[in-house]
Amino acid sequence: MNSSSIRSLLAQSLRYALLIAAAALMVFPLGWMLLLSLKERPQSYATFADLLFAPNTLAHYRDILLADTFGRYFLNSLGISVVVTLGNLLFCLMAAFAFARKEFRGRELFFTTVLGVMMIPPHVVMIPLYRMMVAFGWINTYYALIIPWLVMPFGIFLLRQYILSLPRDVEDAARVDGASEWYVLFRIVLPLAKPALTVLALYVFLATWNSFLFPFLFANDTAHRTLTVGLASFQGKQTIDWSHLMAGASISAVPILVLFLIFQKQIIQGLTAGALKE
Repeated sequence: MNSSSIRSLLAQSLRYALLIAAAALMVFPLGWMLLLSLKERPQSYATFADLLFAPNTLAHYRDILLADTFGRYFLNSLGISVVVTLGNLLFCLMAAFAFARKEFRGRELFFTTVLGVMMIPPHVVMIPLYRMMVAFGWINTYYALIIPWLVMPFGIFLLRQYILSLPRDVEDAARVDGASEWYVLFRIVLPLAKPALTVLALYVFLATWNSFLFPFLFANDTAHRTLTVGLASFQGKQTIDWSHLMAGASISAVPILVLFLIFQKQIIQGLTAGALKE
C-alpha cells in the first residue's frame, strides 16, 4: 500500500470518526432522556455508573398513559399541530406563488416585509399578541392556539424560492390551453413543489408540537392545554419529578421521530433540490 492510499485511508477514517462523534452528540440527549425515564428517583444516585446500572421500570410510562389529562393534552397538541400545518401549506403556497409568478405593485416591498418579520424574535410580539387575544376574547380557546400561526414567513420564503427554481414552460402551456390560475397552482405547481412542501410541513409540525411559550400564555385551563405545557406540571417550586417528566417527553417525541423516519427521503430532496435558489 503506497503513501497516497494510506493518506486516503486515514482521511476517510478521520471523516467517519468525526461523523460518529457528531452523531453521538446528537443522540446523547435522547438517550439521557430515555435513561432517566426508566429509573426510580434518578436524582438520588451519586454517580453515573449507579444510575446506569440501577433497576429499570416502565411504571412511569404507565402512570403517564393512564393519567386523565395526558390523553387530552396529546390530542390537543396533535390537532393544533395538524391544523396549523395544513393552514401553512395552503396559505404559504398561495402567497409564495404570487410572489414568484405574479407582477403587482409593491411586490418587492411586501416580500421584504416578509423577510423582515422573519428577523423579529417571537418574544418581541408576546405582549401585543396577548393583548390582541384578550381583546378578541380568545384566551382559553383554540382560536388563539391556531389562527396566529396559520401563515409563517419562513414558509412563504421557502416555497417562493423553490417555485422560482421551477420551469415556467408547463405553466405557460397550461395557460395557453385555457387553464385558470387556480388550476396552474394546484394541478401543476403543487405537485412539482412536493419536496419543499414536505420540508415545510415537518418544520411547521415540529415547531407547533414543541411550542411552549404561547400555548402557556393563551391556554390556562386543562381543556385547551397542550402536551408541552402539561409536562411542565411535573416541575414544582422545590423539586422536579424527573422520571415522569422524561417519560412524558419520550412519549411526546415519538410522533416527531415517526414522521422523520417516514419522510426522511423527501426531507433530503427538499433541502437539496434547489429550494433556496434565486
